[in-house]
Amino acid sequence: MREFTKNGPDVVPTLSRGKHRSPRSGACFMEFASYLAGEKWSDHPSCTHPVLASLARAVNDTTTNQGRSKLAILIPSVVGLNGYHPQIPLVVCTIAAAAALPVAAETRQRALAAGLLRCELSAANVDGELGAGLRRDIHTALISAPAAEKWARDFVRDAGVTKAPLDERTIDLLIGLSVTGISEACVSDPDAILRGILTRAIDATTDVLQPTQQNLPQLVS
Repeated sequence: MREFTKNGPDVVPTLSRGKHRSPRSGACFMEFASYLAGEKWSDHPSCTHPVLASLARAVNDTTTNQGRSKLAILIPSVVGLNGYHPQIPLVVCTIAAAAALPVAAETRQRALAAGLLRCELSAANVDGELGAGLRRDIHTALISAPAAEKWARDFVRDAGVTKAPLDERTIDLLIGLSVTGISEACVSDPDAILRGILTRAIDATTDVLQPTQQNLPQLVS
């Protein structure tokens, strides 16, 4: 991993929204990660799991300019956090959507609840503490918006998707909807919530890929 010293690189990127051509013009969260990893400059570096990286890009782009600098401390923790595990997309989506549903505008809650029901379906097949934690967090989020949950259950039943697990398109849509819902929510500090879901997603992904404890922590606080 690249290290910064007094004799280090002349240009240290500044976090900002969107893509950048080089470190001199700034960096999004994942571009900065590629820089730290010593990879080719990219917002899709190989050093980080692609679903976690997708969440990081979305959080970076929807966080305010004032709050974005607080994300920088998290960047080193995603470098090298890659590897295959079938539940990582489910874990990241659940963290994001479960945090978004209670605070998002009513117009977004129905779609978030429907997405969480897809997560619920996938979580039913996950064993152990990981599965129990996912199901608990989905349940807690859904009961915070009972009208949206009822609509979503009727919708997925009528649409015939009650047996459809998460797919790549649903994952991308749910992450985007969750992050946008939080950033536009009528809450005192949406930046803190966005930073919180990214932090929890990083921690949970680390626990899945590099388990150090017998029991995983609760995914959503």
